[in-house]
Amino acid sequence: MKYYSLNKKAAKVSFKDAVIKGLAPDKGLYFPERITPLPKTFFKNINTLSNVEIAFEAIKQFVSPEIPEEVLKTILEETLSFDFPIVTLNKNISTLELFHGPTMAFKDVGARFMARCLGYFNQNNTNEVTVLVATSGDTGAAVANGFLGVKDVNVVILYPSKKVSDIQEKQISSLGQNISALEVEGTFDDCQAMVKTAFLDQTITSKMQLTSANSINVARWLPQMFYFMFAYKALKSTYKDIIFSVPSGNFGNVCAGMMAQQLGLPIHHFVASNNQNNTVTKYLKTALYTPKPSVQTISNAMDVGDPSNFIRIQEIYKNKFETLKNNMSSFSFSNDQTRAAMLEIYTKYNYVADPHGAVGYLGAKAYLEKNPDSHCVFLETAHPTKFLDVVEHVIKTKQALPSQIQAVIGNTKVATKISKYEDLKKYLLA
Repeated sequence: MKYYSLNKKAAKVSFKDAVIKGLAPDKGLYFPERITPLPKTFFKNINTLSNVEIAFEAIKQFVSPEIPEEVLKTILEETLSFDFPIVTLNKNISTLELFHGPTMAFKDVGARFMARCLGYFNQNNTNEVTVLVATSGDTGAAVANGFLGVKDVNVVILYPSKKVSDIQEKQISSLGQNISALEVEGTFDDCQAMVKTAFLDQTITSKMQLTSANSINVARWLPQMFYFMFAYKALKSTYKDIIFSVPSGNFGNVCAGMMAQQLGLPIHHFVASNNQNNTVTKYLKTALYTPKPSVQTISNAMDVGDPSNFIRIQEIYKNKFETLKNNMSSFSFSNDQTRAAMLEIYTKYNYVADPHGAVGYLGAKAYLEKNPDSHCVFLETAHPTKFLDVVEHVIKTKQALPSQIQAVIGNTKVATKISKYEDLKKYLLA
């Protein structure tokens, strides 16, 4: 498979080069040159397949021939070593729990897959690779855990000061070894801008090999297709019109769902559920894409004012606004609405949702108002104890800490504070 830059001013590259480069030389995101739908029999018989078998069929065209099939199967077995349960709240709404991995967030799958791909590509390489990543919370935690101890790979994570939860910060900044944390005075958008600038700074790239582990990287983004297939496998025999409500920040997850749909997965519609960072919600109302600085909310992993992956979504739909609008709705919700949703989910269904899942729940309810015969699955993207202060304050109930959280909560934070791009440049070159 070859990948091209969405800015259309760079040469096509292999999967391996797209993973290692992260971002194309013309600043564009990489996109596969073709998407070959899977046979209809695959989806008809999907309930007979294991998660690893489903993932293998979904991803193999995108990584071939750089990763041999037997190696790919091993990578997937190691990546998907935990469960993805569905919890049904009522006849119209279910939630897909994506937080059963080591850092208790949906990004564990992409980070683990990418780390293993990069480890395979780098096994005979004498040069070190530096993974440079911006995070609004869960990406950094998943990348830190996924790449911990990977040979000849150094990881540098930028996160916005005081804008991630305490547990997320510990997961990012306390592992040591080949993981370094930079605490940025600013927003996630500032972190992301610094990372993109570094990739294009030849005084840095001439001295070190940089790659990204944000969802701009194809190896982080594409494995997120798996979630939607796993949910379909669980629900296909019970529900006909399956909708996914996806809490959306950088839009990698909903975009991956659309890729699964392009492969033939019978997804009826998508809902992009936003917090107050609602650039895409406004776009679908006005057809005008106007990014703006992000604002801080209680669903911090979605605090993105200029979502990187939206350009991939536009590419999927050939930049046809009406086609996209017919396949995706978007709604935006405030902090107060999010808190009220968390309380409603708890009191009505005895289910504890994190703030991001609550936004997804609100998106599902908004869509169902005009489509009452559908079944909507909202993604529960992180374990609620990662946002303990918010969750316990809202539902007034003490939450037990899972073992994954207990393992890091007592760790010591080690982070270098920076405030501008020159600080990052100096750090990397040192």
